[in-house]
Order: sequence, then structure tokens, then C-alpha cells
Amino acid sequence: MLHFAKSLFFLLFVFSVSIGNAQHEAYSDATESQISDTTFVKLRDYSNDFIYDMKYATEDNFLKAKVYDCAECMLRLKTVKALIAANNEFLKKGYRIKLYDCYRPLDIQKRMFAIVSNPEYVADPKKGSIHNRGGAVDISLVDVTGKEVDMGTPFDFFGIQASHNFKQLSKTILSKRAYLKKVMINNGFNSFDSEWWHYNLKTGLKDKVANEKWKCE
Repeated sequence: MLHFAKSLFFLLFVFSVSIGNAQHEAYSDATESQISDTTFVKLRDYSNDFIYDMKYATEDNFLKAKVYDCAECMLRLKTVKALIAANNEFLKKGYRIKLYDCYRPLDIQKRMFAIVSNPEYVADPKKGSIHNRGGAVDISLVDVTGKEVDMGTPFDFFGIQASHNFKQLSKTILSKRAYLKKVMINNGFNSFDSEWWHYNLKTGLKDKVANEKWKCE
């Protein structure tokens, strides 16, 4: 009888632990599901597989001015998911994404437009750009040694040579641009004809212009 009681106690204990674990897992899943795909998040919190060269957090850009307080890549969660999926494809071939710019708060867009008030180069903040919506990235690729892949022009080169439609480049450069474009499009992005580095998340085009800020660490 004592043996039976001990066995019953043990079974009840195991059952209660299982229920507790299941409830904890359900709670965790519910907590994660509470994060909307349109929530702004830091890319670093979701992956360590990217290279960063956030140009507008330095003076090494066409504005010749530092407009971000710190070099951080913020995006909407759905953009982060799509970007990680694309990067995983590049990693299989020995490449990875290098980031120049991500989400751009509207206040920063206004600051940039005040420096260069030309909508051909900087979107008018009255309309906003996809960067202000958290759905755009400016990127290139680096190889396994960390060397940036030659794409024919530097980032933010405002000439016809930066266009996807410009074909007077070496076969190697054209193939790298085409490879970058193919993988990004396969993972939910659109290219921008005049800038080989710029990609928009298709599902982010209708999101609202935002002015989310982040703290520098």
C-alpha cells in the first residue's frame, strides 16, 4: 500500500511538472506572438551575421555630415525576417550582407533634406521615403575574407553607372549585381533601378512614415 502511494505521488508530481512546462511554453509563445510584424526592432537582436558600415552615423557620406547619433540598424520586424532569410542564402555561398542604412526616422530625413534639398538625391520629408517606413535597406555584399564585393560604383554614387540598367561594366560586376538582386527579390524585396544598393520590402510599401527613435548604447 505504501509502495502504491509513493507511485501515485510520483505520477502526480510528473503530471504537474508537465502541465507547468506546457503552460510556460504556451505563455512564451503567446508573449512572442504579441510582437507585431510592424514593430520596430534592432537587427542585432535577431542575428549576428551581418556587417555594418552605417554611413550616415559618420561623415563619410555624400552629405559630408553625421546625421545619426549612433550606428544602429532599426527595421520593422517583418523586414528583419526577410533580410535574415536573404542573408542565410548569401552565407551558403560564402557571402554576407553589409549594411549602409536601414530605418531612417522622419526627423533625420528632415535634417538630410535641409542639407541637400534635392529630391533626386534625398526624398522630400513631406512625402517620406520607404526608409522612413522601416522597409528599406541600403546594402552590399562582403566575401568570406570580409572584403567588399566590387559592384562597379561606391554606395550613394549618383550617376548612371549605379543603375541596374547600366550594362557597360565587366561581366563579373554585372553578375554580382544580378546575384544580389535575385536573392533579395526571392526573399520579398523590390530593387530600385537607379541604385544597385537599395532594396524595399514589398509588404512595407504601405506602412506609415514613422519617427521612432532608439537609445545609443
